[in-house]
Amino acid sequence: MSTPPPRPAGRTRAQPSPPDAGSATDTPANSPVDTAELARIAAACAQGRADLAARGLDAAGTRTLRRFSAWEVTRYLIPVAPAHLRRVLKANPELPQGRTDAGGGTRWFTLDEVLRLRAHLAAEGSRSKEYQPWRPEGLPAKVVAVANFKGGVGKTSTAAHLAMAAALDGYRVLVVDLDSQGSMTSIFGGRVADEWGTVFPLIARHYARHMQADNRARADRGEAPQALDETLDEALKITARDVIQPTHWPNIDLIGAQLNLYWAEFQIPVWRMAARGWKMWDALGDSLADDGVLDDYDLVFLDTPPALGYLTINGLAAADILLVPTGASFLEFDSTGRFFDMLHATFASIEEGENMAARALGRPGLAFEWDAVRALITRYDGTQQAELASLMQAWMGRALAPQRQEFTALIGQAGEQVRGLYEADPRDFNRDTYIRGRETFDATYAAFKQLLHSVWRRDAATATATEGS
Repeated sequence: MSTPPPRPAGRTRAQPSPPDAGSATDTPANSPVDTAELARIAAACAQGRADLAARGLDAAGTRTLRRFSAWEVTRYLIPVAPAHLRRVLKANPELPQGRTDAGGGTRWFTLDEVLRLRAHLAAEGSRSKEYQPWRPEGLPAKVVAVANFKGGVGKTSTAAHLAMAAALDGYRVLVVDLDSQGSMTSIFGGRVADEWGTVFPLIARHYARHMQADNRARADRGEAPQALDETLDEALKITARDVIQPTHWPNIDLIGAQLNLYWAEFQIPVWRMAARGWKMWDALGDSLADDGVLDDYDLVFLDTPPALGYLTINGLAAADILLVPTGASFLEFDSTGRFFDMLHATFASIEEGENMAARALGRPGLAFEWDAVRALITRYDGTQQAELASLMQAWMGRALAPQRQEFTALIGQAGEQVRGLYEADPRDFNRDTYIRGRETFDATYAAFKQLLHSVWRRDAATATATEGS
């Protein structure tokens, strides 16, 4: 290996004594920046992040989901008239009665209480109404990946709000944060100490099991096995349930992320080079299926990094439905087009490599397939972006969802409080502002739910036809 060239003169200097700890603003503005200054900047940002995140915490330092007014319950959550809900509560004192205002007026319910009211109405209420969310019996959860190259298009926000909307609808939801920045983890108040609380051990376990199978094959051939290192030995002890944590939502759980998760982007290719037969793209999906996660939940939302790395590939390969948020601007549309181009190149390359070997061995080939792929326009401004949005619709056809997710004052203010739009208290806003703010995300969820149900109905019909053949 050749010796690297010397650094240019003037770029290094005598190393001073370590500076005192302090804020990033302690250093004069015109002084050079060394690595110690980078540490101070990082520490200042960490303190700021902690201060902002604390806005959503209660006195005990935990995040608590707000209560929902009877007005919200009957308007958005349960298809029942306000007067009928009052009659049901009066006739059934064992049901959650909610908490009343100081003046004895509006009732406020926790989401867990709303879910109990749903269950009661589903059992005792009108058969013409769907009080509980629909999911066909015997079919696994649907995995939804939200992905794009472009940052700032509302990827994490879209995934979080779809998860919250589905939870309000009564579905059991798991959110998986694959982005080492951990933004989704912060939204749901997750705390992750290191990479062992993320998806990393699930991927490592998948590789370790591959190595175990390979060692059994080696033993059959009379060859010496390959030793598993301490990391792989530890990963074999961990299941998805070990890294799933509850959130302040009663029916949303989380597999969180933190900065150390990025190590997976370096470790996965090392494992892949050591074992070319390891199907690294299946690691996450297989692990969730093997651990029964797809039976425990109705929906699994994967928030991916803004790059097509190994974690994103795992998320996309595990997904049944792929959602691609994009803005209605040239740069965002251009980036999204290149993202789809890279998706094709990546997965077609995997198929080609696997199928060459499969043909040689007389085995079935590999073909990636998704139930649905939809791009979604987010942060939409109809006064400036209507023309380009229409052109995008014409160019992309069914691949672009027709609804437009507008950026509203409600989502902006909720974001400043480190919470989702559905966590915002209507009393903090003008009612019309609150209603308009919800409408755009409610429309996004309604379109997603329609797509989800169409996929589930297709799966159910296929399962019935298979059983009858």
